[in-house]
Amino acid sequence: MYYLFDHTFPGLLCCVFESFERKEFEITPVLEEEFQPDFFSHTRKIVTVPEKAGRVQQALLQKVGRQTALDFFKIFLSEDREAWRALFSIIQYVFRYSPEIWQNYGHPDVLYLVQTLKKVNRERHRMKAFVRFHKSRDGLYVASIEPDFNVLPLISDFFRKRYADQHWLIYDVKRGYGLLYDQCQVTEVHLMEEEHAANRRRTSVGDTRALEIPLDDRDRDFQRLWKQYYSSTNIESRRNLRLHLRHVPKRYWKYLTEKKYG
Repeated sequence: MYYLFDHTFPGLLCCVFESFERKEFEITPVLEEEFQPDFFSHTRKIVTVPEKAGRVQQALLQKVGRQTALDFFKIFLSEDREAWRALFSIIQYVFRYSPEIWQNYGHPDVLYLVQTLKKVNRERHRMKAFVRFHKSRDGLYVASIEPDFNVLPLISDFFRKRYADQHWLIYDVKRGYGLLYDQCQVTEVHLMEEEHAANRRRTSVGDTRALEIPLDDRDRDFQRLWKQYYSSTNIESRRNLRLHLRHVPKRYWKYLTEKKYG
């Protein structure tokens, strides 16, 4: 049977809740808008209920602990449909049999999830290093990113602490939402669909700003200074492009000031 849910982690947890409540365990969770039914498909639409999701989350914390529960959330942020299926299966196993399954790397689902978690953590680390802000005329610092995975929720606390005295916005061009910090709290913000589409078009032609926000007159000067500093500290004789690409993949270059401006 297919459980149709709404693309959220609470939605997936509600799928777990419903599977146990209805004693239906041969389940594949899929997004409602992506499901392609056939004559033999049996489906059930799962409504996301925060109370049900909260009960499953609390039970997970008791079963596997805070860190593993957080790892499950990180895996979900990969947006990998196969990882979602494997995650659902492992959570079911944790509740039906034993939480020790998470330590069994011989299990194909566990191995796939561990590999996915490693990719998400690597992307999270890179976003901490590769975010570049541009200052707008009203004093808001704006950065556009396009990560492989939905890691914005994982870097929010890092930037809130690092730039606690500034107003900033980090916008995910690929997913059409961002995090806005007003020196008090971080808020999730969304653009209108047509604005998001326009941002995607600008990104596709190499506009690193993506968001149409008037920049401070001195912003370009500061970018030029940063480029000069980057060039002056570079030792040409020790240049190792292969190693450089391993640490700074080329897909990130369009958002790095030192790579764009000459």
